[in-house]
Amino acid sequence: MLSTSTSRAATRPGRSAGGRAGLRRLIALLPVLVILGGCSSLSNLFGGNDDDLGPDLPADKLYNEGVYLLNEKNAPKDAVKKFEEVDRQHPYSEWARKSLLMTAYSYYETRQYDEAIGAAKRYVTMHPGSPDVAYAQYLIGASYYDQIPDVTRDQTRTEKAIQSLEEVIRKYPTSEYAAQARKKIEVGRDHLAAKEMEVARYYMQKKNFIGAINRFKVVVTQYQTTRHVEEALMRLTECYMMLGIASEAQTAAAVLGHNFPDSPWYKDAYNLVRGGGFEPSENKGSWISRAFKKVGLG
Repeated sequence: MLSTSTSRAATRPGRSAGGRAGLRRLIALLPVLVILGGCSSLSNLFGGNDDDLGPDLPADKLYNEGVYLLNEKNAPKDAVKKFEEVDRQHPYSEWARKSLLMTAYSYYETRQYDEAIGAAKRYVTMHPGSPDVAYAQYLIGASYYDQIPDVTRDQTRTEKAIQSLEEVIRKYPTSEYAAQARKKIEVGRDHLAAKEMEVARYYMQKKNFIGAINRFKVVVTQYQTTRHVEEALMRLTECYMMLGIASEAQTAAAVLGHNFPDSPWYKDAYNLVRGGGFEPSENKGSWISRAFKKVGLG
């Protein structure tokens, strides 16, 4: 049975204000060339029937109409139509390149994440040398990230978010998006650890202690820098004590106390070991001890 210590609830990461602010900076980063022609105001430039998109409309005019709809009118769905029209009418122009990225961003704003991912992936494939390719790769990761489900559900989207964001750091480490990617990766990894903890606790409730240990082991070895590792070590102490494997229980408690001496989880682990007539004592040959030394802890 689980001890009376309460676990920390893991919730679904939200769409952060900081992330959205970083995305909106794209509007300022991409050059906007407003061609006034014979018009005397923006209302003249963007007037007329939006559905009247003839083949002779200039690429820059279509592009700027899209930016205007997105930035001034807050109408990303309408903006998508303009940007996609640029690609349809002027597929080999510089405006088509810019419009493809703005299409991805507009889809992201409307929470059409699959469409945003598709457009951003096209951009990365077609324009690998573009100065904005780092943003396109980041947008792929952000789109997966915003779809991270709660820990009771499949975490494929979380894994894809982490993989896509790691690409930003690997390929574009000096870009402004690398720091944002790292923050999201930390949240994503914490979420995956929370999933492992949830399954492990379930196994414990079913008295499947071997199954629980295997899940807690994943947290200790793969997600050691997350907030869940302290509880995982305490639960390992609990499982090993239930199985009568005192040396591993002593090691789990000792490693927990050495690395997190002020943790309430250590107090629980200490009491469990002492209650069985033992003291926390680290076996250097234990997988628990080796796992912590591998990443420079302990």
